[in-house]
Amino acid sequence: MIKIIAVLGAGTMGHGIAEVFAMNNFQVNLYEISNERRNSVKEVIKKELEFLEENKYIDKDKIKNTLNNIFLYSDLKAAVENADFVIEVTPEKLELKQELFKNLSELTKKGTILASNTSSLSLMEMIKFVPEEKKKYCMVNHWYNPAHLMPLVELSYFGNMPEKIFIEIEKIYKKANKITIRVLKDIPGLIANRIQQGVAREVFSLMEMEVASYKDIDKALMFGPAFRYATTGQLEIADMGGIDIWYTVGNNLLKVMDNSQCANKLLKEKVEMNKLGIKTGEGFFKYNKDDIERINNNFYKKLLLQLKVSKNYQL
Repeated sequence: MIKIIAVLGAGTMGHGIAEVFAMNNFQVNLYEISNERRNSVKEVIKKELEFLEENKYIDKDKIKNTLNNIFLYSDLKAAVENADFVIEVTPEKLELKQELFKNLSELTKKGTILASNTSSLSLMEMIKFVPEEKKKYCMVNHWYNPAHLMPLVELSYFGNMPEKIFIEIEKIYKKANKITIRVLKDIPGLIANRIQQGVAREVFSLMEMEVASYKDIDKALMFGPAFRYATTGQLEIADMGGIDIWYTVGNNLLKVMDNSQCANKLLKEKVEMNKLGIKTGEGFFKYNKDDIERINNNFYKKLLLQLKVSKNYQL
């Protein structure tokens, strides 16, 4: 039974993952090498919990209990030696993760499950230097950002892990109120990111062609396809609309749509101008510095509303 979870990295994703598990009564050992980040992370989590309480998603008592379930570490061995499950949320660098998994295989107790939050690196490459016997305890657990609001977690089911061990992981995510899917092939991007990039490629192409304003392109997605996608998957939508219709429209449209194999040049131009979005004050839209906190809160409120509604969906 999994009781103690170690999360390695207290950045944007790591602190959110730790927060979710702690909120659902797991002991969380949160490891972070940066003193500044380690010393401030509980305040970051506290603010997110207060937001959830203000919006009537959790009770006030849950804030204190969650924070009490999180233990901070600067020493890797101390953070993982008693853990039943370890999830690393470190930079997407293969050599770094290879070394980390090798170290974890030596520092953790027998039977500890080791996971990576990656969506772009191969599991088998990351665990290349892990002893064969321990490879059956290794997997990918890919969360979506922000971790405390997005319900999806993609779990690798590549054949290296016995069903019994895998089911234990599914159980803890169910307890943490997450929706999990089994990814059967070790491919870059897994599932959700590949779907998202397919949509984004066409959106950026439409912008480049100046087919409509930036706002209208976003509105077309929000109140068109994404409105259905919030409640219904693509395959069910195809069944509802008629596969013959999708076949015909696909033959008509796909040959004139963007099929580029690299990021759109508009993105490259934005990066070169340091127009990176809300964090620099401008991306596709402009953001007043004084409005950024309000804009972020509105974004989180919409996600939280969707999270509440999604509990009524039939899966």
